[in-house]
Amino acid sequence: MLRFYYDLAYRRFTMPWEDEPPGQELVELVESGRVEPCRAIDLGCGSGRHAIYLARHGFEVTGVDFSSAAIEKARAKAEEAGVKVDFVVDDLTDLRQVEGTFDFLVDYGSLEEMVGRARDRYVSSLLKLTEEGSLLLLVHHQWASSWWVRLNPFAVRPGEVEGRFGPHFHIEALVGEAGSAAYVMSRC
Repeated sequence: MLRFYYDLAYRRFTMPWEDEPPGQELVELVESGRVEPCRAIDLGCGSGRHAIYLARHGFEVTGVDFSSAAIEKARAKAEEAGVKVDFVVDDLTDLRQVEGTFDFLVDYGSLEEMVGRARDRYVSSLLKLTEEGSLLLLVHHQWASSWWVRLNPFAVRPGEVEGRFGPHFHIEALVGEAGSAAYVMSRC
């Protein structure tokens, strides 16, 4: 159902985030030199704004999304930008089209689009894409603890990221603007 929604929305509309610049957290990591050009993957890339940004900065980039309409837009935008990105239609909870490991992984909002066991499968898929030292930038909406958050199956609950990723990653930084949380993690 969610895939149908995104396919329809990307085909018929401009999603609210499509015209936004790349995320501040990503820009700071790249422009500070903390993350240098390497093999990178944008998980849930949508129409490609983060993947294209990375490609413009010399990264070898793969962008993955389950929406074929989003990938079509991403390919067109990359061509227009004059950059090469390998865009792939695949399911982040059961990757079949992406192989190998990546030095840098970017997730802007994909985790929070999943519920229950899908999050477990996502973490398992993500682990197959990493090796010791791989860096993960994970950004999601930060919800204040309240009664309605407990009822929202999509809410990323306080401590959930540490619980899911902590056994496999060293969480190096926790930053974020109001309303969001950003984790920079390196694979143990």
